[in-house]
Amino acid sequence: MKRKIHPLFLLYQLLVAYPLVLMLTLIVALATIVLSPLFPGHPISYFPARWWGRAVCFLFFVKVEIEGLDKVDPKRSYVILANHQSVFDIFVIYGWLPNLFKWIMKAELRRIPFVGKACEAAGHIFLNRANPVATLHSIEKAERQLINGLSVVIFPEGTRTHTGNIGTFKKGAFYIAADLNLPILPVSISGAFERMPRSSFLIKPGTIRLCFHTAINVSGYLPDSTSELLKHTHAVIASELS
Repeated sequence: MKRKIHPLFLLYQLLVAYPLVLMLTLIVALATIVLSPLFPGHPISYFPARWWGRAVCFLFFVKVEIEGLDKVDPKRSYVILANHQSVFDIFVIYGWLPNLFKWIMKAELRRIPFVGKACEAAGHIFLNRANPVATLHSIEKAERQLINGLSVVIFPEGTRTHTGNIGTFKKGAFYIAADLNLPILPVSISGAFERMPRSSFLIKPGTIRLCFHTAINVSGYLPDSTSELLKHTHAVIASELS
């Protein structure tokens, strides 16, 4: 994919936007480390990250379009599943998802200075896929937190796409939904790959579209049709991707 970025915007990214994002990330990480223990599970502790997600999109001239927000109950617990096109998926979900939530994220992210500590303070769940026992404990921790309207967000592909196309889903998220009989909220993210593919650190201005689908009641797939649930969720998310 050929990506043309105006030289002036390239300079703006390198000299203005990226330094500002680094500064904002540090401020938001420190705010999260302080607020999360004081206001656990409260919207106040989520505000810095939500503001951060929107600010990053603004600084890089990325517009976010939302569809299907009326299908989301912000006070209900979901297992929220989204395709993973780009780093910008994280900014968009932080900025525009109305629910309070915890991420399930790769354990390697814990090592990022300040960000790892902020995620730990916020109660996000780190998944060590190289250790099956640790993975099981992480899933159990995620399940214990899915109460009182708190949701969990997972990228079921496990990593960002290399091509822009949706990949194969892993089963862990569907076991969580099945164990707790919680609805799955499918989310389609499109345009993020064009803004910033994983092979580049430069951002191309444009639009990212966030589409919320009707929640899937998992009870119709239990106890023996988890694979069918996975296939159906994959098809729903893929249906809004060009």
